[in-house]
Amino acid sequence: MKLCPKCNHSPWPFVMILVIAAVTGFTTWLVLGISVDDPGPRLVASVVAALAVGGTLLHYVLSCLKRHCRHDHKDPRSRILATYRNRHLSTQGGTPAPDRRG
Repeated sequence: MKLCPKCNHSPWPFVMILVIAAVTGFTTWLVLGISVDDPGPRLVASVVAALAVGGTLLHYVLSCLKRHCRHDHKDPRSRILATYRNRHLSTQGGTPAPDRRG
């Protein structure tokens, strides 16, 4: 997923992802310590939990950063949709929809 090179993204969302994933992994390690004596399965389960939470949060943050970018990007889907709206309204006698590209 490409992010906008013009946006100045703060590192704080990524630091928070790391902290939340680490806390999740550590909590999993502690909870499994009550029931599992062998450290092997505890370690594997803790790493899997941390990676799952971290990967999910990373995907969410990157998609939010991309979605909320306010720079002028050429998105073909938005142009097609605006063209369709304008043609549809012009056949019905309405006013064309404004172009939302910028």
